[in-house]
Amino acid sequence: MQLSPILLLHICGGTLGVLSGTVAIFLRKASRRHALAGTVFVISMLVLGGSGTYMAILKIQPGNILGGLFTCYLVATSWVAAKRKQGITGMFDWGALLLVSTLTIVELALGLQAATSPTGMKYGYPPGPYFFIGSVALIAATGDVRMLLRRGISGTQRIARHLWRMCFAFFIGSASIFLARAHLFPAFMRRSGSLYLLSFFPLLLMIFWLIRIRFTHSFRASDTPPHTRKNHASLHGQTARASGF
Repeated sequence: MQLSPILLLHICGGTLGVLSGTVAIFLRKASRRHALAGTVFVISMLVLGGSGTYMAILKIQPGNILGGLFTCYLVATSWVAAKRKQGITGMFDWGALLLVSTLTIVELALGLQAATSPTGMKYGYPPGPYFFIGSVALIAATGDVRMLLRRGISGTQRIARHLWRMCFAFFIGSASIFLARAHLFPAFMRRSGSLYLLSFFPLLLMIFWLIRIRFTHSFRASDTPPHTRKNHASLHGQTARASGF
């Protein structure tokens, strides 16, 4: 079977995205290797989303167009959140808000049309996928509005923004391989439910990391200026010596 160049690019982007995403998740956060794996993941997922959107436009598949654009939005905004060390915003953030707001409205509208149609479908999809992605897009849009009103975010909020968007994009990439292409895998994997586990594994990791950054102090030092960290460490050392520890 001969594959078109754009389809081959799409497959390579998805495969490399899932592999690099898996590597990035298990590497120490803020390390050079984590950043490298994350960069590969971002590029791969942009290729996946961009090529998927292009093919969906050619085939007139609105659901896949929305999914491809949303994937690119998640990856791009997550990458920007990771790169910014200070609470600032710019034109990129306003453009991202416009895009995700449009996606939210269209997804929810298509979900309503599917729910009220005689066949219970719209462009080949039932209401569930439209409402699911539309709800996530609404959460993302709400986060964008809050960030813009505050003129930026920092600390654990910035890390959480980076983390959940990357993980959800990772989930989209995993589901597009293990669920949408389940027929490509051996029968025992389909029967055992392992394909579902592999697909939803990024969401489980997302929940784990969000809980960890919410209830621990592991990631807060990364947003603290170096001289502040040094003074804090010196003060902590003096306190420890004074208390006998």
